[in-house]
Amino acid sequence: MTNSELLLELLLQLIVILSVCRLVSYIGKRYLGQTDVVGEMLAGIMLGPSLFGMIAPELQQWLFPKNPIVTGATQIFPNSSMSILYALSQIGLIIYMFLVGLDLNTELLRNRAKSAGLVSLAGIISPFILGAIAAFCLHGSNGLFSPNITPWAAALYMGASMSITAFPMLARILHEKGLIKTKLGTLVLAAGSIDDAIAWCLLALVLASIKSSINIAVIAIGGTLIYVLFMWFVGRRILRCFSYWTRRDGEVTIQTFTFVIIIMMLCAYYTDFVGVHAVFGAFILGTVMPRGHFAKSVHQHLEYLTTALLVPIFFVFSGLNTQLGLLNTPQLWALTFLIIAIAISGKGIACTLAARKSGEGWRESMTIGALMNTRGMMELIILNIGLEQGLITPTLFTIMVIMAIVTTLICSPLVNVLAVPFNIQSDI
Repeated sequence: MTNSELLLELLLQLIVILSVCRLVSYIGKRYLGQTDVVGEMLAGIMLGPSLFGMIAPELQQWLFPKNPIVTGATQIFPNSSMSILYALSQIGLIIYMFLVGLDLNTELLRNRAKSAGLVSLAGIISPFILGAIAAFCLHGSNGLFSPNITPWAAALYMGASMSITAFPMLARILHEKGLIKTKLGTLVLAAGSIDDAIAWCLLALVLASIKSSINIAVIAIGGTLIYVLFMWFVGRRILRCFSYWTRRDGEVTIQTFTFVIIIMMLCAYYTDFVGVHAVFGAFILGTVMPRGHFAKSVHQHLEYLTTALLVPIFFVFSGLNTQLGLLNTPQLWALTFLIIAIAISGKGIACTLAARKSGEGWRESMTIGALMNTRGMMELIILNIGLEQGLITPTLFTIMVIMAIVTTLICSPLVNVLAVPFNIQSDI
């Protein structure tokens, strides 16, 4: 394939991806009250083998050729166009996770530390234990985990996957419902941020533990720990220069913005180099960046390009790996419903009870449980990492994607019903 042909195919892929994602998102928001992320998740699956591939398999394979290129008898190369899409999706994830870290408001943790801590603890411990137990029971059967993955690694990964909360989606839903500055919104954002930070640390531990050599695992764990400590105690102080430059220039200049991108890519490169996924480095960098006008300006510069162009590519890649046809037995569908039940009870119900214990009313507590139970894009990220790293098989990937979609789909309708009668006072 020539460079010109490759460019034409890439442009056509992007046209289809963006058009379908926008159309499905519009329908979901306009008629079903769902957020854009839900529509993009569904659009990704629709463009994959589960729908597009079933209706027009030859056209779907021509547009998104997953099969590798074979030259001669033994030489196999990844398809060029899909390699480009994969690279774009990974860049999008790096920037997206940087923005998630940049959005974390540490003041929330101090203002609602007790209540948020209790809800967050319930939202981590309960789903983690249930997920770990499920992994121990499922390991070695049904081809759900890779053969070389130990039961403990499988349990850690499954527990982390069950514990994740879609922090960016929480912020979006709360903003759309007018709850972002309320007591309830503050509590949920604080608890969600703690949950996601712990879940990503667990994932880093899992990725480090699956290395074939103890030296590689030590480098991964030690390198990540050094990175986190350095960024928190040293890097945070060095990075204050960005805030100074912004105040001096009155805005974030192209030079400052370029420097931010370089540092972000460098941090992502480092964590990937030591054996943990690149998104972890970008996320940690975002959490220690200075706040205020600088953070708001950087977010504005990056948000539209990332969410409008790069993130939909990631959803399509997830959709290409989601094959509903793999769930071809009653046992696998029963397992899917069981995983959904575990996810809802472990996260939603546990957080509801924890919120009630912390002094919230039942209606407020159920709203908190519904919001904390949504997985959204964060779940897809952790699932794609698990598939790439060889922890899980496409079958378990598909089951977990369905769980992520169901828990995300039910969030907005539940919040719409539960939040309407609130007489909620703003915290500020």
